[in-house]
Amino acid sequence: MTASFKKQLGLIAATVAIAFSASAQTFTLDSLRQMALRQSKTMAISQAEETKSLHQQKAARTAYLPKVALEATYMRTGDEISLLNDTQKATLPQMGTSLLQSLGPDAAVIASQYPELAALFPKIGEGLNNAGANLVDALKTDTRNLSLASLMLTQPLYMGGKIRAMNQITDEARLIARQKGRQAEQELLLAVEQAYWQVVSLSAKRRIATQYVDMTRRLDDDMNQMIKEGVATKASGLSVSVKAGEAEMTLTKVDNALTLSRMALCRLCGMPLDTPITLEDEKLEELPPLQTAATDAQTDTTTAFAHRPELQMLESALTISRRQVDVARSDFMPQLALTGGLLTTYPGLTNGFEKKFKGTWAVGVALKVPVWNWGEGRHKVQAARADATIAALQLDEAKEQIALSLKQAAQRVEEADKQYALSMRNLSRADENLYTARQGFAEGVVVTSDLLSAQTAWVGAQSDKIDAQIDQRISRSALRKAQGILGF
Repeated sequence: MTASFKKQLGLIAATVAIAFSASAQTFTLDSLRQMALRQSKTMAISQAEETKSLHQQKAARTAYLPKVALEATYMRTGDEISLLNDTQKATLPQMGTSLLQSLGPDAAVIASQYPELAALFPKIGEGLNNAGANLVDALKTDTRNLSLASLMLTQPLYMGGKIRAMNQITDEARLIARQKGRQAEQELLLAVEQAYWQVVSLSAKRRIATQYVDMTRRLDDDMNQMIKEGVATKASGLSVSVKAGEAEMTLTKVDNALTLSRMALCRLCGMPLDTPITLEDEKLEELPPLQTAATDAQTDTTTAFAHRPELQMLESALTISRRQVDVARSDFMPQLALTGGLLTTYPGLTNGFEKKFKGTWAVGVALKVPVWNWGEGRHKVQAARADATIAALQLDEAKEQIALSLKQAAQRVEEADKQYALSMRNLSRADENLYTARQGFAEGVVVTSDLLSAQTAWVGAQSDKIDAQIDQRISRSALRKAQGILGF
């Protein structure tokens, strides 16, 4: 590889590095939390569920209002409805002729005594025949083509308390949807904070791992020089080389873990996984210490019971179960409704059977009173009451679990604070031990293995301190979630 090519390759690498650093964005914890809430599909689902519950609540409110319905029906039948039988249809058009025939000999006697009536007999017979034929035609229903249309209004007056109970149920259902959204929000925020501090932790450990690599490399170079000069054995040099290789492998593992942690954080915040991001706390050489909170305030269940979304959802579920008892009871109570509207039919019925659309109006009251159902209503009410009992027991159990989880979260905060204090003492000792080992190694009174052990102990102490600092922050976030106050 020529020198000019190496120079060009170096310029390209520098350009890429500059572009990468320019494109990388620095984010604070709050900005990532807000981004996660905006981009999270889980939060979008929660918002859709809350919107759904809102419309269900509004739909339940409409049960108090009158409903107007338009209905239309057309039916083609094979036979029409007939008010006359076949004998009557055949007899009525001939009733005049039948009447004259029934007179028999009397007709001749009447004609001889009253000649003027004899001329009227044919007309009377014809008139009666026509009247009978007209009657048959008038009673034809023509129901082979039957049409019915109605515009009806129904106003509930009393439904056994069902409408009021359903409105209360939808009110509580909306509260449940809202609390589910709060629960999803808190879980998402906790996950973002954990991922954020994981990246910060690995970034700090990467700096420590880099320092450890530099330590072992310098020591390896020193040992090689000492071997050349004959003041160190080859075995000591090999042990240092092994440690140098282990340090480089540790750095590689930390780099891989850091890359994956950044990808996990990007996923939570709705960014492409390969987005180059830098966290504000990554730039700090030392995270600021945290104050220790009062234990009594941490374990006070009043705040948790008032703010935990799980409890509020269970309280709403208990209310819904109690209202379900009212709904079950209402199905077996009297129900009263006011009805009114317009009705039109074809053929028309208001002026005989006419081949026209004819209609009329109607106003009425509908009353439904269940009389006997073999105990169905009582059993359904008892079943609903059992559901309410279950919901009450679940609420009590949840309170006990929340009190326990709150105590555990507070203890974890105390343990994290104690672990941090212990890690700082251990780090101070490790610093002193490493300083002493270096001085002794330089003066030839400390062997190589002791120096390597001191370096390893220093790296472990630094890593423990970082873990303790991160655990302090994550445990406090978990405590806020246990109290139900994690959020903005």
